[in-house]
Amino acid sequence: MTFKDEIERRRTFGIISHPDAGKTTLTEKLLLFGGAIQEAGAVKSNKIKKGATSDFMEIERQRGISVATSVLAFEYNGIKINILDTPGHKDFAEDTFRTLTAVDSVIVVIDVAKGVEEQTEKLVKVCRMRNIPMIVFINKMDREGKDAFDLLDEVEQKLGLKVTPLSFPIGMGYDFKGIYNIWEKNINLFSSDNRKDIEETIEVSDLASPELDNLIGDAAANTLREEIELVDGIYPEFNKEAYLNGDLQPVFFGSALNNFGVRELLDCFVDIAPKPRPKQSEERMVNPDEDKFSGFVFKIHANMDPNHRNRLAFIKIVSGEFKRNAPYLHVRHNKKVKFSSPNAFFAEKKEIVDISYPGDIVGLQDTGTFKIGDTLTEGEVLNYKGVPSFSPEHFRYINNADPLKSKQLFKGIDQLMDEGVAQLFTLELNGRKVIGTVGALQYEVIQYRLEHEYGAKCTYENLNVHKACWVDPDDEKNEEYKEFLRVKQRFLAKDKRNQLVFLADSAFSLQMTQQKYPSVKFHYVSEFE
Repeated sequence: MTFKDEIERRRTFGIISHPDAGKTTLTEKLLLFGGAIQEAGAVKSNKIKKGATSDFMEIERQRGISVATSVLAFEYNGIKINILDTPGHKDFAEDTFRTLTAVDSVIVVIDVAKGVEEQTEKLVKVCRMRNIPMIVFINKMDREGKDAFDLLDEVEQKLGLKVTPLSFPIGMGYDFKGIYNIWEKNINLFSSDNRKDIEETIEVSDLASPELDNLIGDAAANTLREEIELVDGIYPEFNKEAYLNGDLQPVFFGSALNNFGVRELLDCFVDIAPKPRPKQSEERMVNPDEDKFSGFVFKIHANMDPNHRNRLAFIKIVSGEFKRNAPYLHVRHNKKVKFSSPNAFFAEKKEIVDISYPGDIVGLQDTGTFKIGDTLTEGEVLNYKGVPSFSPEHFRYINNADPLKSKQLFKGIDQLMDEGVAQLFTLELNGRKVIGTVGALQYEVIQYRLEHEYGAKCTYENLNVHKACWVDPDDEKNEEYKEFLRVKQRFLAKDKRNQLVFLADSAFSLQMTQQKYPSVKFHYVSEFE
């Protein structure tokens, strides 16, 4: 296969939704079709003790939620698919936002009973800003929930999307009969017999034919005919161009837990989803089919294997081939680096790969040389932008609970902060360390991982801070700026990159400070121009 063919057969996408809409279950079922796992670790059932394959951290199994993005890959009909399963909880949103910089398209999962929830809205907004193509999957059709048309309206209003259904449910919950596939014009009958892995479909080319009545009964058949007529009347025809530009979103219905409607989603996805796309760097637009390799780090994960203190940097390949043992330029350090064992992911299994192509995600052993957002190239100086640090909303002092383990504690904090779990600020006044996070659940994760992975114990102390803002003075020698530094000394801190940060204790004091020192600018995101 040529280099071009390899690019053509890659699809990289992320799965996003509100917690508990069924992302991880859907991921498992997709892997099942790709033959990557033999039996999905049913996420809800306690009979199978193995837990979901894509949740590999201890804490994820205890709570039954995903905490970190996991990377999974499988082959399906000759297409190589890379899935990024993201955490839904808003406390881990930052991890999810970063992951969205590395995907070419997205599947949004929505729970039929709950409809569109707040986390879905935030994530979809980020996707719309970047014009990422989206497919909507409405999950849990085997439970009672909202009417299909109401749901489609809700998706259009709350998420601001333009939808067109490519499959349609026949009944729902207790009366759920199956799904009519508009995309391929066939019917899939639902039987809640879980032993069957993959159901057979029945071709129905003409909805008016009496066969339909025999299959699902008169009442359901008539309802379906009316609904499909409505769908044809209201919703636009599916148009691939519009979908790829992010202007039209196809919708599928199904139940991931019962493996129903997932194959339709997958078949259509393989057909229409975008190939690896060009990416904008600060210097120029980079196309996937260029000869020279380039890629960027979008996530760092420490201690994937608790027995070894290893760190993996996840790299999304944007252009060219990534070869094992070839020297590449680390742009920020301006150094050449070689990698002897690049990993490809396969849920829990990692395999060493010799060559990877654009669209693939590779894990590189990292000894502390990478930060999130770093670029690797064959020699050209490129910087991919758009992997931001957000302004945290929760702040606590971190204290060492075991004085004998202070070295481990600092090492642990240092590594976890490189992973981007949270942000570390050091107060100018007395050098105390403050941890800022996007959500409160993060503190538990940090405490848990410090203890289990580094053997260090910590305690937290509350700190009254409303927002952290990065400080950007017009002129550093300016009297006004010097006065700002003197008056606000108690509220100033440095972040890990040594940028100055102002910790405002309330919205009011932030406003007053802005009025008093107009020449000093405050930013909520660390990547300001």
